[in-house]
Amino acid sequence: MQNRQAMRTRKWNQWRDRLFSLLGLSVTTLGVVVLLALLVDVFMDGFARLDFDFLTHFPSRRPERAGIYAAWVGTLWIAVLTAAMAFPIGVAAATYLEEYARKNWLTDLIEINIANLAGVPSIIYGLLGLGIFVRWMDLERSILAGGMTLALLVLPIVILSSRESLRTVPSSIREASYALGASKWQTIRNQVLPAAMPGILTGAILAISRALGETAPLITIGALTYVAFLPKNPIGSEFPFFNLDGLMDPFSVLPIQIFNWVSRPQKGFAINAAAAIIVLLFITFVMNGIAVYLRHRSQKKVRW
Repeated sequence: MQNRQAMRTRKWNQWRDRLFSLLGLSVTTLGVVVLLALLVDVFMDGFARLDFDFLTHFPSRRPERAGIYAAWVGTLWIAVLTAAMAFPIGVAAATYLEEYARKNWLTDLIEINIANLAGVPSIIYGLLGLGIFVRWMDLERSILAGGMTLALLVLPIVILSSRESLRTVPSSIREASYALGASKWQTIRNQVLPAAMPGILTGAILAISRALGETAPLITIGALTYVAFLPKNPIGSEFPFFNLDGLMDPFSVLPIQIFNWVSRPQKGFAINAAAAIIVLLFITFVMNGIAVYLRHRSQKKVRW
């Protein structure tokens, strides 16, 4: 009698496992199909519009003459600036919290707040950037203000992912380094961080992807929808051959340009928006590809 009951229970559990697997596969397939349908629709509408003139012309009231020159250049500026600020600060904060900070009520409070900040709506960061960077620091509608705002937006993601990566490093690596006479900083710099770098770069990929697609924070701080000029070239012809004046120039980005075009009734602007989406996807894939390549190189160097 007990054997029959055990067999029934086993069959019921196997049936539930198969049902759950089938449900998970169906949901995943549905998401992929919807994504592919959206991509196919975008490519069918906008691929024919992609040409050299579209990439090198400024916006215009006429859809056939409008381009995304200022938008994609501004997107690159914002992406590089956001990564340059969020990545080192986030990794340093995660390293301190995980390796140096004592476990007490203060660090618990900091950890809770960082976790909560990761789920705060992006418009809140836009209001924060408007109040601090644009008005209080008097940065106006500049690339620097936009980059700092998006850096605040993705900073909790970088910190959380970096901390999780640091936790996966076996304690035996630290103990072996200490046994050989290395200091704590030498152990972290030469052993712990290189071992955790693949996971840290995975978090950076997610952070950059989110920053590239954000619109609300940049609109809040006053990013322009029509820009007929480029920021100043950061590479100069005279010593020190580097110029940061372009950081204070107004800017636009591809998500804002796309939002502006899809809100217009003319069909030509809808086609332009589809073409701009393709360019934005390409930039996102390139940035993520660079991060994936760096992660792959880090993984090859790690030998546990």
